[in-house]
Amino acid sequence: MSDLEVVSIPNGQFAQNCYLVADRGTREAVIIDPGEEPTMFLAELDTRAWQLRAIWLTHAHVDHIMGVGAVRRATGALIHLHPLDRPIYDALPQFGAWVGMALEDPPPPDVPLEPGRPLRVGRLEFEVRFTPGHSPGSVSFVGEGRVFGGDVLFNGSIGRTDLPGGDYATLMSSIQSQFLSLPDSTILHSGHGPDTTIGVERLTNPFLSGAFPIG
Repeated sequence: MSDLEVVSIPNGQFAQNCYLVADRGTREAVIIDPGEEPTMFLAELDTRAWQLRAIWLTHAHVDHIMGVGAVRRATGALIHLHPLDRPIYDALPQFGAWVGMALEDPPPPDVPLEPGRPLRVGRLEFEVRFTPGHSPGSVSFVGEGRVFGGDVLFNGSIGRTDLPGGDYATLMSSIQSQFLSLPDSTILHSGHGPDTTIGVERLTNPFLSGAFPIG
């Protein structure tokens, strides 16, 4: 039986899903996409007595990185980001202004995410998959029968492609090659909305079944 434990924390005005992913045996954890309400994430870590080892970012849009600075200051966890999303990451104050929020510059990332490179939390291992389209440097984390996919694929929908660096054809190619190649039983943890599985989305998602063609 796996020692994996996943805690989903919907937060903020964008209802973004932040995830705490831990090895129950070692009590080591990572946080994926710390968004608008870092006090919630840090309180959950404290309650569970987990040691945060890393911050993994699926991409650098404002709603997914607003809490990076606070989490880094509180824990010292290393920040992992794909280099192609660095310009978006560094523009956090400007993107914050677009949504009426005064945001500070985020701390520089520590570790460049590389496709195919394994990442570990405790004794658990995840693979980095390059899944651009929603943003130039979007990645997903696959392991333990799960995929943490950011804003690439949702329960019944797909990521938007009208933001800077988005591209519909690239997004659909990422879904086809990196998501639909996974077993149907794979649990999909998305950046917004409820969990689903690859099999359910393959059969029922209108963007994948052809029921809702675009372009």
